[in-house]
Amino acid sequence: MNALVRHEMHGASLWHAVSRNRRERPALQGGLDVDLAIVGGGFSGLSTALHAAEKGISVAVIEAEIIAWGATGRNAGFVVPNFAKMDPDSILAHLGPERGERLIDFAAGSADLVFGLIKRHGIDCDAVQNGWIQPAHSPAAFEKVKSRAGQWARRGRPAITLDRQHVEALTGARGYFGGWMDRSGGVLNPVAYANGLADAAQKAGAKIFERAPVTAVDRTADRWSLKTPSGSVRAGKVLIATNAYGGSLNPLLQRSYFPLKIFQVATEPLPREVRTRLLPGGQGVGDTRRNLFTFRFDADNRLISGGMHILSAGADTRVPHTIWRRLARHLDLPDLPPLAYSWSGMAAVEPDFLPHLLDLGPGLIAGRACNGRGIAMTTAMGKALADWAAGTEARDLPLPFAPPAPIPFHALLRHAPNALLGWSMLRDRLDETA
Repeated sequence: MNALVRHEMHGASLWHAVSRNRRERPALQGGLDVDLAIVGGGFSGLSTALHAAEKGISVAVIEAEIIAWGATGRNAGFVVPNFAKMDPDSILAHLGPERGERLIDFAAGSADLVFGLIKRHGIDCDAVQNGWIQPAHSPAAFEKVKSRAGQWARRGRPAITLDRQHVEALTGARGYFGGWMDRSGGVLNPVAYANGLADAAQKAGAKIFERAPVTAVDRTADRWSLKTPSGSVRAGKVLIATNAYGGSLNPLLQRSYFPLKIFQVATEPLPREVRTRLLPGGQGVGDTRRNLFTFRFDADNRLISGGMHILSAGADTRVPHTIWRRLARHLDLPDLPPLAYSWSGMAAVEPDFLPHLLDLGPGLIAGRACNGRGIAMTTAMGKALADWAAGTEARDLPLPFAPPAPIPFHALLRHAPNALLGWSMLRDRLDETA
């Protein structure tokens, strides 16, 4: 049985397969009383646990599967310190000057926070902070990214505009009209990073439980009670950090985002002579297409990329090979090695593509910050949520805070990102020929 089939069957990603020194953590048994209970062992939950425990707050993380089993362990490992759709000027117009500037500052330092934690805690996760590159697929897109780079640069960020030749030299990809780079971005092994955060959080005093699905969250007097099949936790405050993996824990939350299934693939390692042409500096790339094209290498020179599907029927088999063919075409690799790993995960996409904190009751918050920027944003969100756990009012944190707003006609619109993919692909082609 080849590696592609084997890892699809077990539901794991490349990162789960190659990560080293994973520590087994027990299921929750009996009762426990803490200041802060966190549902979900991904980046946001683990970052919150680490930063809260370092403040002397008693913390319990309760994970239904294993650490990094959800979207945290199923992404491509890009560390991107900016927003998926909005630039600083549009953030200010959307949120106003005070809240807008706070959110911009929050995002701007998010990658530096990630790599700083890795260095401070000695996390072995193949981290490379050499930048994140966004090439422009059309002249109009190049004008937009020049403006984007300028807006971040004016705020003191290490953002630079790249001309056509510079993009080709940095990426090895031909045909782009230019682009920009944030030098503070980078790449890493997300499962190894998450396990490192978990180890650091435990060292600081947090308790972490695996294979302990939370079945109920109830208010009792002035505290919250969380139930699992073999134990329970009482807590003064609770963070729901499950993103799109919360199941039916809170139906209202499920109706407030678009669930998006993302596929990722990794090839067999590329030959050295090809590897030196593509991304010689080890950066990550995500271009301006609506049907986003991404690529990077892991520490063993496997080429990694991702994509979506229009129709779900047969997607698990069909989409990985479509992504592989796209890699070969866009990177001029007629002898691209075969696929070694294929996996998928669910992302929670906000209607405005911004991170949000959701008010679910007194001392009960849900946090969502992915939108294609999960590693940097959720790590930074955890640092902010630790302040909330320590007593800061949620409305004073740098992220938008409000009750969840169900999306009208959600049962129909929840499929919109996939249903509109064909139209997005057509518009990308029209852009390139304009």
